Amino acid sequence: MTTTTYENAVRIGSTTYQVVATADPDLSIDLTGVDAAGAMVAEGTIRMPADAGAKIGKLLAQVLDALGRLSAPSSLSPRDRPANANQPWTQDLDDGLRADWLAATTDTPTTDLIRSIAKRLERSPTSIRSRLARVGCDPDVPGRALSEEGAEVFRVQGRDQGRVRGKPDSGGEGVE
Repeated sequence: MTTTTYENAVRIGSTTYQVVATADPDLSIDLTGVDAAGAMVAEGTIRMPADAGAKIGKLLAQVLDALGRLSAPSSLSPRDRPANANQPWTQDLDDGLRADWLAATTDTPTTDLIRSIAKRLERSPTSIRSRLARVGCDPDVPGRALSEEGAEVFRVQGRDQGRVRGKPDSGGEGVE
């Protein structure tokens, strides 16, 4: 029987992490982390059947990536968010958004128009794009109203001149 060993090390900040994986016949993965002063800051071993290694590796990568994103600082601080973020939409804002979108030509790049409207309304481009469907506009084509098929895709029900009547999946008749 042949024993296979893989070793690698990486330095992150002032800590050096080392991984030693051995297959004989099961898989054993040892991880250690040592800071600049020589103190052990990470240590662990995983043992599993060798044929589970690839799938467990993908699982661990997903978990560690998700945990890293959770612990990372938010990319937008409250002062970097648009001034009207999370503010309710009024009928006047909805009507203005619909009028602006339908007045645009298909020559205008969609992303540029969405960014322009977002800046003027002090909202995020994502909020503008999602609101367009709610007011009866096709968020993919400037100047175009949302078709009935598009309304189904975006789960917008009871459109009436851009006003939403009822809520998606409300289970009842729409209300003005």
